[in-house]
Amino acid sequence: MSPEDLHAIELLRRVPYGRVATSMRALPFLAAARHIVVDGRVVLRMHAGFGYHQACAGSVVAYGADNFNTGDPGLWAVQFTGTAELVEPTTAELELFGPGPHYVDGELFDPVYMRIEPQFVTVHTLAPTADRHFQHAL
Repeated sequence: MSPEDLHAIELLRRVPYGRVATSMRALPFLAAARHIVVDGRVVLRMHAGFGYHQACAGSVVAYGADNFNTGDPGLWAVQFTGTAELVEPTTAELELFGPGPHYVDGELFDPVYMRIEPQFVTVHTLAPTADRHFQHAL
């Protein structure tokens, strides 16, 4: 992995949730997902009741997360693009995820898991002070 890829993985480990993006019936959509990082891959946990995982499985997806609501003055956003595959997590991976919600939009939470092996990684950071330059403009 490149230094930028390793940096993105480290940033992703700092927050528990992000958004997966792909298309469903030719329309783009975003869905919230819980994530963990295992061996340089992003593993997602989503609610199966919406069927979003069916649109993602076998397709190229983008997964992004950020620290915009953490109060940290050094803002960042990462995005990983790769093919999503449905997986059964190991016991160790389930422990990393921790407990899931009991309900999602009033339905019992039904977890489904996907793994993304990043093919393209993007990191954007915003400097906390005016005397530092943006690494990437957002």
